[in-house]
Amino acid sequence: MDFDLSEDQRLLQDSLQKLLKDKYGFEQRKGYMKSETGWSRDLWAAYAELGLLGMPFAEADGGLGYGAVETMIVMEQFGRALALEPFVSTVVMGGGFLRHGASAEQRAAMVPEIAAGKRLLAFAHTEPQSRFDLHDVATTAKKDGAGWILDGRKGVVLHGDTADDLVVTARISGQRRDREGIGVFLVPATAQGVSRRGFRTSDGQRAADITFDNVKVGPEAELKGGLALAERVVDETIAALAAEAVGCMEAAKDLTVDYLKTRKQFGRPIGSFQALQHRAAEMMVCLEQARSMAMLAAMMASEPDAAERRRQMRAVKIEVGRNARFVGQQTIQMHGGIAMTMEYAGGHYLKRLTVIENMFGDMDHHLAALSEEGGVFLAA
Repeated sequence: MDFDLSEDQRLLQDSLQKLLKDKYGFEQRKGYMKSETGWSRDLWAAYAELGLLGMPFAEADGGLGYGAVETMIVMEQFGRALALEPFVSTVVMGGGFLRHGASAEQRAAMVPEIAAGKRLLAFAHTEPQSRFDLHDVATTAKKDGAGWILDGRKGVVLHGDTADDLVVTARISGQRRDREGIGVFLVPATAQGVSRRGFRTSDGQRAADITFDNVKVGPEAELKGGLALAERVVDETIAALAAEAVGCMEAAKDLTVDYLKTRKQFGRPIGSFQALQHRAAEMMVCLEQARSMAMLAAMMASEPDAAERRRQMRAVKIEVGRNARFVGQQTIQMHGGIAMTMEYAGGHYLKRLTVIENMFGDMDHHLAALSEEGGVFLAA
């Protein structure tokens, strides 16, 4: 199988790499974190100019018609730079809901604005009791004539504080943990009854706790697909996050190897000590294992068999999480105390890798679920 990038894909990679190298130094990133939004509006506009924000949407809807491989390329570069912008929440997750669940009219109205950088989305799904279970939904949506009334609370909504529209899971019928009876709704963030409390997460990103109090939406707010739609979008997001983790791991590995070459102890670089050379070699092995799994995730993101796609994504979460944890921890260990400071990039890579590991289920969650589902079988 040929894993080489096409000419267009290499151009995409090089263009973004150059932009981030010029505009996303570690000190620049700290400045973006301190801004009102917690990320750079100017860079968001630059992403729009590069076409990144319209990548996954069909050309008929105003996008570029790119797929999961192009998303993988972009997310890997974002991981290297520790980018803060809401690409995952708006383009990957929000865009996924529009592509798979919205009407042609909704896509025609929203996609061009997203591609131009003028509209932001966020996926509001986690609740205080739900942990990693997408089907654990206490927020309710009750019929109100032709429309709906939403009531409930959502927590740690990625970039929910700056989103223009929220994609919300809510229970239409059944009990709290039933897989049936879950609807997905597109709600304006400024709708009456929506209140948001924004905050910074441990990895420097932004999130919000959101309350829906008697929020009225029209019949067009409900997206088609219910829980199956949410699971499909989450699987695509796992593939994107796997690529971001690879970018983080590669940057952390490079940072560590450079440190081993320059930091001296007992009169010579510490990289000359065999024990540390072995650890650096193990970091490289873990990086390549994670890269292979990220490629698998990109290939499986469009798998029509939902059960098989889910099993493969569980395997991706387990393996990428395991390798990312090792690389992040070794980055801290081999740097020593300097890596624990906020002024050095090493610790920030570990923070981001830790958050990625826990998004949409940690290793233990997916390992237990995969065991119950019978594991992953690879064709000979």
